[in-house]
Amino acid sequence: MQSKMEIWYCEGSPAASLAQQLAGQYALRELPKPDSQRPSKVHAEVTSQGESEPNPGLETDGLAALGASHAAHAVCLADLERDDLEALRKLAREQPGVRLVGVVADGQGDNKRHNDGLADPDIFVCVPQDASRALVEKLIAAAFANIELAERERAAREELARTEREMDELNRIGVALSATRDVNALLEMILVKSRAITGADAGSLYLVEETPEGDRQLRFKLTQNDSRQFPFTEFTMPISEGSMAGHVALHGEVIQVGDAYTLLAESAAPEPYQFNPKYDQESGYRTRSMLTLPMKNGKGEVLGVLQLINCKSDPEARLTSLEAVEHEVQAFPERAVRLALSLASQAAVAYENSRLYQDIETLFEGFVQAAVTAIEQRDPTTSGHSQRVSTMTVGLAETVDRVDCGAYARISFSREQMKEIRYAALLHDFGKVGVREEVLTKAKKLYPAQLAMVQTRFDYIRKELEAGYARQKLLSLLEHGHEKALAEIERLDQEYKRRLAEMDDYFQFILQDIARRKYRDPRGVEHNLLTPEEVRFLSIPQGSLDPDERHQIESHVVHSFNFLMQIPWTKEIRGIPMIARAHHEKLDGSGYPYKLKSDEIPLQAKIMTICDMFDALSASDRPYKKAVPVERALDILAMSVRQNELDLALFQLFLDAKIHQLTLTRP
Repeated sequence: MQSKMEIWYCEGSPAASLAQQLAGQYALRELPKPDSQRPSKVHAEVTSQGESEPNPGLETDGLAALGASHAAHAVCLADLERDDLEALRKLAREQPGVRLVGVVADGQGDNKRHNDGLADPDIFVCVPQDASRALVEKLIAAAFANIELAERERAAREELARTEREMDELNRIGVALSATRDVNALLEMILVKSRAITGADAGSLYLVEETPEGDRQLRFKLTQNDSRQFPFTEFTMPISEGSMAGHVALHGEVIQVGDAYTLLAESAAPEPYQFNPKYDQESGYRTRSMLTLPMKNGKGEVLGVLQLINCKSDPEARLTSLEAVEHEVQAFPERAVRLALSLASQAAVAYENSRLYQDIETLFEGFVQAAVTAIEQRDPTTSGHSQRVSTMTVGLAETVDRVDCGAYARISFSREQMKEIRYAALLHDFGKVGVREEVLTKAKKLYPAQLAMVQTRFDYIRKELEAGYARQKLLSLLEHGHEKALAEIERLDQEYKRRLAEMDDYFQFILQDIARRKYRDPRGVEHNLLTPEEVRFLSIPQGSLDPDERHQIESHVVHSFNFLMQIPWTKEIRGIPMIARAHHEKLDGSGYPYKLKSDEIPLQAKIMTICDMFDALSASDRPYKKAVPVERALDILAMSVRQNELDLALFQLFLDAKIHQLTLTRP
């Protein structure tokens, strides 16, 4: 409430006599007649002591200026019979600290004027000219009480509106903090918003972290300053009582300092913490007011410390001198402390969530790498394939994202989509863990065990031939004379060599004959030299896989899809299974396993198919095939493009951007 209260009345108004009754309680002010055309003259302001002070006369439109320039609360006694009422009404409407009290003439005939005055929304109350001092005093006091009540209501409304604005701002900040997953960007935003909402010129942010030995320490993570720029380097410091940040981190309490340099004075009350002026001395900056507060999570644990410096009365001011600091800087008000604490709590939760999200990403990245390792351990000869395909696929996707002409000029991939492409490429062959290892690594038409069995069988047959001819030689020596026996032995040696060469030819896969040949085991039982299954495998016209084995190999795509569908992917990367399942599909529908055609294949899968085929052709030698030179591999891809198996525009981008060179250094 204002300490000075005034009663106003117009020059020559009969209300003057009513006002004079209260000269000892209120300051009186005589206003010029609003319709006066005279030059301005000096009027007298009658104070409660009866003294006169010079007061400039005002023209008609000067009434509002008087109210605007005068800080006092005022009750204006307005004569309802005069023609100055409209100007006074305007004054009361424009000045919330002014109330009109209507003065009506004495007598019965003035009831209508009195009633009209009461009905006038600009007039607080009406009083007769002959009213007693007690009545006038009571009505004037009621008018001033009404002014005070209105001011309190107005202040309450303003405070409510300000609180609502602040809450809206905190909510907006909370939403922004929650939407930011990058930890560094989040910390930057926390400090920016904290300074903005408190009017701080500068600020720093510390994070609580744990050392490998299990101790806690503070990391000076971030600093901002609107008035000074200086080199910044992260460093760590112990959590101790000696510094403000350490004290807050240790106890979770707020430290509010009006002038930091008072902590350095000898007469200052001893505090466990100190202010370090080193930065001010090195930078020329001047620290004055400080607010240091904890960032606590929902469990009350201190995750970090916010330190805000120099609360400015003008947010746009720059504190480039000591004079500017003294003029602009004030202590952080309690309202700023409450807002900063609320924001710090939101920031702590957002930081904890962001860090948790980052930990989950790191965990998933580790899982993906472990999955890739598991795939490669099943078939070491393809080591590095998934990583190389991922590198090339991401490289080609980034090329597609950059082009501004051609078939894919309007295609762009977000950061999350790039992550989706990368993971799909890394995991595209994971389904091979569901394929029998002997099929996955089959290098020849026969499996190693089958080949060993055939080898053993042929070794037995050789030994049996050798033993059989040895017996015949012995019988010849026993039955014939020396010369005849030698001739027979020579014939038997020739026949043995012919049969042995024949068996060697059989072992070199002369299938038509060998399939019909038989041998007897030691018990005299007759067997085919090759089993029907061995004949089937050895009859494979191209490659080392029969149709059933090829189907098993191709089923790895289905296994990959079924496995990836079990993972609860986030909304942003839930397309990974659909991309991975189509990496062996062809535009003409000749691919596998679903025979998808061009419009059914995701663009990301079309990109991966080119990269997967190139690496399969050009990778290091494998037991079942030789690697082809890079140029030959590109020619084969070009032929597939001509046969409408691969996307022409994507292949051209693959060539133009030299994507294949991204993995020239192969493990």
